Amino acid sequence: MPTSADLKTFWSSTTQSVIEQLASSDKGLSSVEADKRLSEKSGSKEESGHPVIGLFFNQFTSPLVLLLIFAAALSFFLDDRIDAMVIMAIVGMSGCLGFWQEWGAHDAVKKMLAIVQVKVNVIRDGQVKEVTLNQIVPGDIVQLSAGDTIPGDCLIIESKDLFIDEAALTGETYPVEKHAGVAAIDAPINQRNNSLFKGTHVVSGTIKGIVVHIGDETEFGKISQSLEKKAPETDFEQGIRKFGYFLVQLTLLFTVAIFATNVFLKRPMIESFMFSLALAVGLTPQLLPAIISVNLAGGARRMAQVKVIVKRLSSIESFGSMNILCSDKTGTITEGIVVLEGAVDLNGKPNEKVMLYAYLNSSLETGFVNPIDQTLRSSKIAGAEVYKKLDEVPYDFIRKRLSILVSKDNVATIISKGALQNILDVCTQADSENGGCCDINDVRQKILNQMQDNSTRGCRVLGVAYKQMQGDHIKAADESGMILAGLLVFTDPPKPGIDKTIEDLKNLGIALKIITGDNHMVAEAVAKKVGFASPKIMTATDLHKLSETDLIAKVNSINIFAEIEPNQKEAIIVALKKAGNVVGYIGDGINDASALHAADVAISVNNAVDVAKEAAQLVMMEHDLSVLIEGVKEGRKTFANTLKYIFMATSANFGNMFSMAGASLFLPFLPQLPKQILLANLMADFPEMTIVTDSVDQELVERPGKWDLHFIRSFMLVFGAISSVFDYLTFGVLIFVFKSGAVQFRTAWFVESVVSACLIVLVVRTRRPFILSRPSRSLALANLAVVVATIALPYMPFHTLLGFEPLPIKMLGAIAVVITLYVLTAEMSKRIFYQHYKLG
Repeated sequence: MPTSADLKTFWSSTTQSVIEQLASSDKGLSSVEADKRLSEKSGSKEESGHPVIGLFFNQFTSPLVLLLIFAAALSFFLDDRIDAMVIMAIVGMSGCLGFWQEWGAHDAVKKMLAIVQVKVNVIRDGQVKEVTLNQIVPGDIVQLSAGDTIPGDCLIIESKDLFIDEAALTGETYPVEKHAGVAAIDAPINQRNNSLFKGTHVVSGTIKGIVVHIGDETEFGKISQSLEKKAPETDFEQGIRKFGYFLVQLTLLFTVAIFATNVFLKRPMIESFMFSLALAVGLTPQLLPAIISVNLAGGARRMAQVKVIVKRLSSIESFGSMNILCSDKTGTITEGIVVLEGAVDLNGKPNEKVMLYAYLNSSLETGFVNPIDQTLRSSKIAGAEVYKKLDEVPYDFIRKRLSILVSKDNVATIISKGALQNILDVCTQADSENGGCCDINDVRQKILNQMQDNSTRGCRVLGVAYKQMQGDHIKAADESGMILAGLLVFTDPPKPGIDKTIEDLKNLGIALKIITGDNHMVAEAVAKKVGFASPKIMTATDLHKLSETDLIAKVNSINIFAEIEPNQKEAIIVALKKAGNVVGYIGDGINDASALHAADVAISVNNAVDVAKEAAQLVMMEHDLSVLIEGVKEGRKTFANTLKYIFMATSANFGNMFSMAGASLFLPFLPQLPKQILLANLMADFPEMTIVTDSVDQELVERPGKWDLHFIRSFMLVFGAISSVFDYLTFGVLIFVFKSGAVQFRTAWFVESVVSACLIVLVVRTRRPFILSRPSRSLALANLAVVVATIALPYMPFHTLLGFEPLPIKMLGAIAVVITLYVLTAEMSKRIFYQHYKLG
């Protein structure tokens, strides 16, 4: 790939020089050359690596598993080869099982992400083609327009009315105007007006540019690398991490104590070490990472079926926990198809001049086209064709105005359209009925009354102003001393059935909060139409007056945030999170990026601008809140099934390990061999792998789920203790009733522990009585298969290899009685536990 020291300061070079250094041309790269550079580009781990091999070996990276493999290898060289090989085989099977599940999940997610990838227009082989962001290479010629993300650091070849939002890189609030040219070699980033930078996006205008740097070599990449920036942990990820620390502490305590005790009792060192390690591995839910991956991938597949694509798997759990959903009004609550009710003068009468100026302003602007501009552009206005565009000042969310400079008969006129109050702020006069002008202050109240009348009907009102200019260029400062031509009145009716959708969200424990830039009267009128009886409203002015503490105290009680500026959206999201909520935000516009980054669950739509779609964790294929209803239900099912595995694995494992640790103190032999512990753990994991398919009780779908480490720890201790009590009951029966020797004891307890673990799954998977909650077919069949296999193992020809012997029928009957008592006790204890926890 071509490189040059001069490219480090490419902004100080001419476009032709940069094109030559990158071995490109005005017609772009050839497809062959682009593919070659793509394979060579630095940091392309996904393309150049071997994810299959990496994922496979990742199954064996746990420190405990590595220690176990080391101990088995040591045992092999000390002539205990059969046991060592059995242990290695069991560890290998466990790893393969995890790999098979995770690879299936990885492949499914990769296919879904391809649906919502951000695309870029690039010139290759002399033709404009659409490629994904990660296929861009240095030397590519790209064509971008409003809403597009800048794919890398670029030098502008040519542009028109180009304004870039560089806030993510420089912190600059206003869009920056850019154009082709040469900048000083020592120019800081905010003065390189001929360059575009990765991580920024186009606000208005068009550009043709050459990509110079990508990835870590970009300015944004250097900053991200130095800050080691990564996505913040979700509540679920934090919970899993803390739970992991808890298990590690518990595991270390058990391992050290049991090893020390066995050494003190003068048992063989290697056997004691292997036994302690097997206990540690048995206590750890080894397949938890695979179970989580499979569960999340399964949830993502089901959500895709209801037209919600998941970009970040861990966000599914947050989606299920979400109790606040923030959304804009337009396109989500309302149809998003704006209807022009009228272009009127100050008396509310239709006015052709107002309509002409509004049409010129909308049809000639090059920014991101919104529904209002689309409506105005669809009008057929006679005489508009004689006007020529000279210049433009794009819309921004501070001025809330868009200005176009047009020319007719060598007379230049600036036409501004925007929020009525912001238009009034730059007007000194207004058109009057007699064709002349009057002082704006003489008619201000009449204008405001007309706006109020329309707003209370739910109509949005914009202002149109103009003045004649000298020259061919304008800037924001020229928006002063203007003449108000009249008003534009628009309606955007609520979506059919939106009131039911909002009610359904409420029934799922999710409060909808509307955040809109519209004035409070319009917002209130629309809110009442969609089911908010007496909505509580907060405006941008009210928000400015509140301290952060006051906002946190009040934010939960507000239904509508009106007249909101883009930077205030993020403040609202943050306040809601600090008030103890899991917050989702739906955004599809240029001004939604910061709020999407701040939300626990960032949601966008497939036709959103690049900058919004990139920030999103979930992408709706339809701009419809009802799509989210099914998505939320799937998220909650996924969350519930993930917790089921943790309940199953940790409670049974903890009980068995505690029993085994205690038994090793008073028995003259090890209660189970290391290979038997590992085999029991593997067999118990088989049915639990099917938990992703399990049905979920309706009450768990109706309310947001939340990660609660205290609850999980209590569940594990209570049900682990119950499991251990019945283990000791089994020990008593085997020792005092059947006078079992070492091999028979180990065989019988192996059968009891695996069968009881399978059956107890049916109890702990539901809060209801287990006979009233039907498991999925896969879970039921997997449990049955493992139970049958476990009972059959001692009678297989290779039973001596595993250290087993056939059990008498009477002993199997006694084990069945103990297991029945265990299941019934666990069922009664479950009812008491959940009642106590609810009261607590």
